[in-house]
Amino acid sequence: MKSKEITSKEPQIELILRLKAGDVNTFRTIYNEHWAAVYYQIFRVLKDEEDTKDIVQEVFSSLWIHRENLLDKTNLSAYLYVQARNRVLNVIASQKVRSNYLISIAQYADSPCNITEELLDSEELLKRVQQEIDRLPPKMREIFELSRKDDLSHREIAERLHISPETVKKQIKNALKILKPRLKDIGGICVLLLLR
Repeated sequence: MKSKEITSKEPQIELILRLKAGDVNTFRTIYNEHWAAVYYQIFRVLKDEEDTKDIVQEVFSSLWIHRENLLDKTNLSAYLYVQARNRVLNVIASQKVRSNYLISIAQYADSPCNITEELLDSEELLKRVQQEIDRLPPKMREIFELSRKDDLSHREIAERLHISPETVKKQIKNALKILKPRLKDIGGICVLLLLR
């Protein structure tokens, strides 16, 4: 059956429903509308064309692969922003990038940032964040790490731990409430790491 032509003026919920149903034309429409913004968002931090192209491909491949897990009311721009941001942070962490990238992240976050000399090293920064995560109550920490490190959805975490998605959402919200004040001295960078 030939799929209906999709236009950018179509309500977003329709695009999501068609995407979830596996409509390739809808995926192309979403890609065409969003790839440039995703590319720019990544490139302004990494300043590397090849890495940027790779991450853009990963973001949209992941959208297609995980399309059935999308909520019907998903905001596509916000979803793609978060996916791109997560991958940028992973690249930075894996390359143990030093102060010039951390300064770029701070600008990327568009928020004021108080970075001390000791925290300019991304490895130290990640270690500090992990120490605070380790101090969370065990169940809360497990849920938070499944969300942030394993990139599982609330539904996937709920199924794995045999709890409700609402409980997952509440535990993550509570974890953020605990972590943000503890890490306030590293400002915008910390927020990026926690919200991914």
